[in-house]
Amino acid sequence: MKDIIFAMAVRNVRINILRSILAAIGITIGIISIASMGMLGTNMTASVTDSLSSMADKLTVNPYSGKGGGGGGGPPGMGSESDNLTKKQFKDIEKIVGKYGFVYGVHNIRAKVKKGSDEWNTQVYGLEVSAMRTILDNLTAGGYPSSDNSVLIGTRFASDNDLELGSRFSVGGNGVKVSGIIESRGMTMDLNTDSAIVMTKDKYESLFGAKDEFGQANIVLNDINDAETVTNAIESQMNRREENVRVQDSSRMVSMISSSVTTITSFASLIASISLLVAAVSIFNIMMMSVTERIREIGVLRSIGTQKKEILRMFVYEATLIGIIGAILGMVFSLVMGYFFILIMVGSVKYFFTYESLIHLPYAMAVGLVICIFSGLYPAWRGAQMDPIEALRAE
Repeated sequence: MKDIIFAMAVRNVRINILRSILAAIGITIGIISIASMGMLGTNMTASVTDSLSSMADKLTVNPYSGKGGGGGGGPPGMGSESDNLTKKQFKDIEKIVGKYGFVYGVHNIRAKVKKGSDEWNTQVYGLEVSAMRTILDNLTAGGYPSSDNSVLIGTRFASDNDLELGSRFSVGGNGVKVSGIIESRGMTMDLNTDSAIVMTKDKYESLFGAKDEFGQANIVLNDINDAETVTNAIESQMNRREENVRVQDSSRMVSMISSSVTTITSFASLIASISLLVAAVSIFNIMMMSVTERIREIGVLRSIGTQKKEILRMFVYEATLIGIIGAILGMVFSLVMGYFFILIMVGSVKYFFTYESLIHLPYAMAVGLVICIFSGLYPAWRGAQMDPIEALRAE
């Protein structure tokens, strides 16, 4: 009897094929919306995390000024323990970090730059040449400073001011020569060099003072998982009696950004799921129409001994078949449309065929199928509860 009931459900779907397909399309659209938004969220999160991972292994230690943040290197004669990290503090940081990574001191200031008759202010960093070779290891042209009068410049600084290798200009009233151009690094937590000048530590100190002091100390960790350990060690040892330094953990910012992207896309997926509710109403309406149109058929089936549960099963089968058709179409279109949607929105499909991305397909299909079945339950129950005598009398 079970096979006959299923065959009847298939027949009823086939007889009303256009209506069934329209109902299935509603489920298809809902599945496409949920799956596409889920895959988009996964790909966006993975892409953002990947692009920010290069800065996630860095810690920045700033002197505590008592005003909510640390300061950079100041003009000559203005350096103090509240404005800069002292030589002793820097040595202490080196000892604490030890095996966890590489530490380098950074001088930084906004200084007056002059080229011909043009004059403006820009960011100037002072680093040891050894730190430059380690941190700024990608130069688009030239090499590292071989003398104190040689500097590195960022790509944007070079293009904005028509500078190239060998160009000369003055910083802080002292002439310098471009020895190398730093490859674009974008926004980073340690050094924003794209529109900046990087000179040797000795040159910086001769121009701006703050000898043997640093505006900040940057730490590049060997293992990003050590970020919390190193942060706690620095804060507990150097802020034992009073707050002397503040540590900024880049990995926390990366986690916050990734979490924000996930939250936004999850909200978008929730909005997209409204289309499934619309599809559920459509299927409910179609199943109610099917029950109403087949009242006499139900009466005949009940009069020949068909049980209520079998009538119920027949209509549930119909709803399930519509859901399966919609789910299969939804999976196919979600793959195709999701691929191009992510390519346009994210600019890369590097993470599209990963488990984390494709898992949204069966999830969306399951949700669509369950909603479809639930939408058909009441009409099925109503059809099963009909009195066979009254059903046979119906016109």
